Amino acid sequence: MKSERTPGNTMKKGIYILPNALTLTGMFGGFFAIMAAVRGDFTLASWAVLAAMIFDGLDGMVARLTGSSSRFGIELDSLADLVAFGVAPGVIIYLSSISPFGRVGWLVAFLYVACGAMRLARYNVQMVTAERKSFTGVPIPAGAVILTTLVIFANKMDINLTGSPLVLLLTFIVSLLMVSTLRFHGMKEINFTKRKPFWFLVLSVTVVVVVAMHPEIALFICAMAYLTAGLIENAYLFATKRRRRSNEAH
Repeated sequence: MKSERTPGNTMKKGIYILPNALTLTGMFGGFFAIMAAVRGDFTLASWAVLAAMIFDGLDGMVARLTGSSSRFGIELDSLADLVAFGVAPGVIIYLSSISPFGRVGWLVAFLYVACGAMRLARYNVQMVTAERKSFTGVPIPAGAVILTTLVIFANKMDINLTGSPLVLLLTFIVSLLMVSTLRFHGMKEINFTKRKPFWFLVLSVTVVVVVAMHPEIALFICAMAYLTAGLIENAYLFATKRRRRSNEAH
């Protein structure tokens, strides 16, 4: 019997090793984070998620530089992101902080994972058109960074997050922001091949130095600053559009 596959839907034989190996390394970071969280080592688990984010950035960079992008790599990257930045942070934040809330706690944790999955699916659909520059909604890696740096920060400052309603609320808000239509910026908007002002280099070095000195505190502040700046920008854009429509109406 003849095969039902047609030339249009047949995947090319072989895969690109380097970018996909980096993607799987990021997925391993997420899996390791889940195992560490189950053992109760929430700080190590959170650092593993941040390490996975590094490999998540490297795989795309390597694929672009080597011209080895593929549909297979894009789908694998989304699955790895769901594990590392969806399931892992959800497990970490549930076990470390919101499990005392019972059913509400695990439902909010699942909401984060579900919204992360929908965020990735929407990105894959819109990546060619709507998301060439800014992101629509908080990117799932940014959501993971916000939650995991909170855990790292709390451990550094000896703050007990167990049963904290603020953590429950933050997780809920981040979940909804991932599937929102608000605009958030990302590193892909910066073209490193073009000349930049001198202050850009000074600012970059300053940020690296501050993070290196106090990473547990600086990373959390940067994550919250990113979230706050995005909300302020969207509020400003909304007010500007509303004012423009009001002026046009009159």
